[in-house]
Amino acid sequence: MENTTKPAVSTCGAGQGSLPGHCAALAFPYVPMQNQNPERYGNMEALQTGTLFPGLDLPFHAAIRANTQLTNTALIELMAIDFAIDELGLYLVTHAQDQEALSLYWQYIELAKEGRKRYEKLYGPLSQTDLTPDQGYVWLKDPWPWEYGGDN
Repeated sequence: MENTTKPAVSTCGAGQGSLPGHCAALAFPYVPMQNQNPERYGNMEALQTGTLFPGLDLPFHAAIRANTQLTNTALIELMAIDFAIDELGLYLVTHAQDQEALSLYWQYIELAKEGRKRYEKLYGPLSQTDLTPDQGYVWLKDPWPWEYGGDN
């Protein structure tokens, strides 16, 4: 037997309803357009604000920033550089002709490579894929970076 039941028609009006349920208010996203060579935050400030570009820093980020105080350690510096690389990569998708941003992108990649080498020399591999066959499986050997104490 064929099912002839029609799908339920929503009885929610505009701006009515809430999740979970069958009705929910519609979201209207807003993404500001960036110009060429936009102003940029420093790496650490970018990591804490959640964007490299002040023009994309939305008001609700202030609440997040107030609760995200990062101590400047070697690992946090690498995270900040990696964050800037990701942000510049996303920016370059839509602004491929911005030579200043492209140059900065490659500079940050070199900084990240150098920083990783220094970090790994002091504390060991950052990820399991950074191991070499002659090291064995040093991923499991003590001490872990946070066990050194102090500002690592």
